[in-house]
Amino acid sequence: MIRAIAAPSRVHVVVNSQSQHAMRIADTVDIGLNNHGIATSRESDESENAPFSTRELSGVQGLSSTDLILVIGGDGTMLRAAELGRDSGAAILGVNLGHVGFLAEAEEENLESVISAIAGGQWSVEERLALDVIVLHGSEVVDRTWALNEISLEKHEREKMISVLAHVDDHPLSRWGCDGVICATPTGSTAYAFSAGGPIVWPEVSALLLLPISAHSLFARPSVIAPTSVIRLELSPEADAVMWADGRRMISVAAGSSLEVRANDHPVRFARLVTSPFTDRLVAKFQLPVEGWRGVGK
Repeated sequence: MIRAIAAPSRVHVVVNSQSQHAMRIADTVDIGLNNHGIATSRESDESENAPFSTRELSGVQGLSSTDLILVIGGDGTMLRAAELGRDSGAAILGVNLGHVGFLAEAEEENLESVISAIAGGQWSVEERLALDVIVLHGSEVVDRTWALNEISLEKHEREKMISVLAHVDDHPLSRWGCDGVICATPTGSTAYAFSAGGPIVWPEVSALLLLPISAHSLFARPSVIAPTSVIRLELSPEADAVMWADGRRMISVAAGSSLEVRANDHPVRFARLVTSPFTDRLVAKFQLPVEGWRGVGK
């Protein structure tokens, strides 16, 4: 869903502090926005090169839905910004300094036009589905988290597989002896799920993805499931596992426990500067060949 929006009350800049280049760009952004009368604040993020966090981080004090979070870095910094903005409803806009930067809206060379668009209110908001995850041992909820891209239930010991029984809406689907299982959103379909052989899902499609990792099973294909469904993953009693949320937050999952994954009530809001279709973004980011066979035609 895309909604038009006015100039922000404040721009909170999240920057990868491990990059001096990114810090210099953040200084330029501060000056440019301040010259337009827009207040700025800043937070440094070390997540792109630092050890993984085990818990999600709290949001910025006083951040509101009228503010904008401007991210300068790669997808790791974008995921950090999603942690900051989800409770407040602030929209997130990324300037990519990473490699693929699929979550970012703009590239470094477009910085001046980004500042002008923010100041002129020439942007819109796109809401992206997120995941809500609870960890249960028996009927007791022992932990919970959320994810923008995906959650992955993975084996704890390298030499062992885990056995996972997947349910959809309380109906068993399949048991997999595997390295792990991924539940992803359309946003995450171009991330870990894509590397594991899952389909790319256009962000306008509201759906959940389910796919095993390296499964020893005749039925090991990815599944696209209704966003109103609840996916339950039951871990067998033989082995412990770990769950990663967006590759940033880790939760230990004891043998015999289960996960319940559903669509989160609160979508993550992304700022959009252009209205180009997702197909064009996909072609550009993955450098897909669009010429005819042997370069003849289109």
